[in-house]
Amino acid sequence: MADASLKARFDRRDFVVAPGIFDMISTKVADGMGFPCLYVTGFGTVASHLGVADAGIATYSDMVGRAGAFARMAKTPVIADADTGYGGLLNVRHTVMGYEAAGITGIQLEDQEVPKKCGHTPGRRVIPAEEMALKIQVAVEARRDPNFLIVARTDARTSLGLEEAIRRGRIYGEAGADIVFVESPESEAEMAAICKAIDKPLLANMVEGGRTPVLPVARLKELGYAIAIYPAVGFLAVAKALEDAYATLRDSGMPPAESYGFARICELMGFPEVWAFEKKWARE
Repeated sequence: MADASLKARFDRRDFVVAPGIFDMISTKVADGMGFPCLYVTGFGTVASHLGVADAGIATYSDMVGRAGAFARMAKTPVIADADTGYGGLLNVRHTVMGYEAAGITGIQLEDQEVPKKCGHTPGRRVIPAEEMALKIQVAVEARRDPNFLIVARTDARTSLGLEEAIRRGRIYGEAGADIVFVESPESEAEMAAICKAIDKPLLANMVEGGRTPVLPVARLKELGYAIAIYPAVGFLAVAKALEDAYATLRDSGMPPAESYGFARICELMGFPEVWAFEKKWARE
């Protein structure tokens, strides 16, 4: 079942900050930080699971399995990237049903052609808006729980301009999307125009080094956004920490003096529970 607390937050117009998760350790860390929602990043999950670019290579099976594992591990509601729905209308129906059954609370679907590409990289192409609207309608009909959220993303800004992206956002909202995600606006003024023109809860994608300016949460609220996702914050930090740690080991012959700590990681991964179980059932 979807976690009803997330939809309730949007109904109350509470702003939602959602960090990106991409593997089980990032899920466990983020889950303990008090966020109202976690976001399964396609870029990060594909990178960590398959070691390849987020360019339409990952399949439905790859992603639903990983996203479901994250959701089962976390107490926090999870929204997951599901690319284009992995095909046509029947695929979208299957994807929504599968993600919902896996314990996800919300699914993000985008209007790119197959194969899709990361939203802050070049060369993205979109399908006709009417085709995407049908996908949204199918997604809404396929969900069993009204608390399961449908996030509709348009990638039209980069190739077709802001006006077309806004038009599509309106269409997708009218088709039944709970949240509208206009990807890659290129200035704060464009973000303000999106918020003014679309009467639906809106998602801001805050990617360090991406096409969209990264704004403080207070400013995003002022503009009219309902949720901000930070898909890259985790895997960028991890990649930097690993690079630094491996460089220290290579250059000094010793691991870094400061780290997360072995005792802390044991606790995070649940070893105290394992030890308590073993003690309870140990034979004398």
